[in-house]
Amino acid sequence: MAENIFKRKIYDRILKWKRENDGKSALLIEGARRVGKSTIVEEFAKNEYESYILIDFNKASRETRQLFDDLNDLDYIFLTLQTTYRKSLVNRKSLIIFDEVQRCPLARQAIKYLVADGRYDYIETGSLISIRKNVKDITIPSEEDRISMYPMDFEEFRWAMNDTATVPLLRQYWDKKLPLGSAHRNTQRLLRLYMLVGGMPQAVNEYIDTNDLSKVDRIKRKIIQLYKEDFNKIDLSGRAADIFMSIPGQLSRNTSRYVPFASVGTITEATERDLLRSLDESKTVNIVYHCDDPNVGMELNKDTSRYKLFIGDTGLFVTMAFWDKDFTENVIYQKLLSDKLSANLGYVYENLVAQMLVAAGNKLFYYTWPRDEKHYYEIDFLLSRGKKICPIEVKSSGHANHTSLDEFCKKYSARVGESYLIYTKDLAKDGATWLLPDYMTMFL
Repeated sequence: MAENIFKRKIYDRILKWKRENDGKSALLIEGARRVGKSTIVEEFAKNEYESYILIDFNKASRETRQLFDDLNDLDYIFLTLQTTYRKSLVNRKSLIIFDEVQRCPLARQAIKYLVADGRYDYIETGSLISIRKNVKDITIPSEEDRISMYPMDFEEFRWAMNDTATVPLLRQYWDKKLPLGSAHRNTQRLLRLYMLVGGMPQAVNEYIDTNDLSKVDRIKRKIIQLYKEDFNKIDLSGRAADIFMSIPGQLSRNTSRYVPFASVGTITEATERDLLRSLDESKTVNIVYHCDDPNVGMELNKDTSRYKLFIGDTGLFVTMAFWDKDFTENVIYQKLLSDKLSANLGYVYENLVAQMLVAAGNKLFYYTWPRDEKHYYEIDFLLSRGKKICPIEVKSSGHANHTSLDEFCKKYSARVGESYLIYTKDLAKDGATWLLPDYMTMFL
């Protein structure tokens, strides 16, 4: 299988770091495993520097790792690296990449002195699921900028399909608040394909090469299994992996919060916080906290004991939803693609919207309040925009009922900006509420 090098938006952010910092800091790219960190950094190195050395600490020899035990002779370190990797480094024109830097904590600690030396630029990549466990005895360098890398978003996915027209055209419709009309149905199908394949580069690569969704499913299962193994390395009890794997099932129950007891039994609050932190740092999940007082500055009013969990990639989420089978048959994928699967897939669309909002740079919060003694209203997502908040309700169908939004806007009328119902039909407006097709979520 040929490996495609996909165009990624993070490339421009790395380029901005290079131009603005000019060697004054290193760059740490955080992200889940298999999102394409190593690939994009090496592509950047090839294009933007005269030479580079990539040290993969998953493969590096003991001798290479031991170079960072003693930093008194940087000339010796650089000479040894050039000899080992058969690359010549050029002052201010070369890059050294610490790939999977969590495997060599002393190399990360060395960044402070390597940056101060000033000869070369440095980019680190790593999955923080294991970085925290490996850095308790080292000094974290302050000379380190961080950016997060996520699975391919919908536009990047269309780029991979050699389609550079769809999303710019959608943006024009969004800017003018116009419905797509006859183009809506096909655009909805393109989005469902993205939901099924997902944004993990290996899965996208497999789809391009084979056009076989069952083979894509096998790739996704390998990635999920890799994540489970990672969780089990940092949490020998297996509870972190259990929480991760239970996310689709918990969302399908349509509860107002994630319930750890249902997945891992009784645990202390401290244990729950530690497990949640590990999940968050793994970048494999998106956490949505309950906001007790929906207003600007929602971070100040979040309830860390009430939250929902979503999978960081909806393609992986779909595979996890059918984890009871050894593989997800093509017939299920085809029914999902044509929107004919009978199961209530509201939770899949919620996961998609969460992923798209995070990719667009949003922090996620939600809000619930009692409707009567047995029922409650719920706003799926809250966004902060200037001095206003924007409530969002998500539906997996074309039904335009938005009772929770209406009641929320009455309750907090002075605080609300725009309100949005995200659904599967074309763009429209119902009173003060915008009815958005789910593919326009990326513009919020």
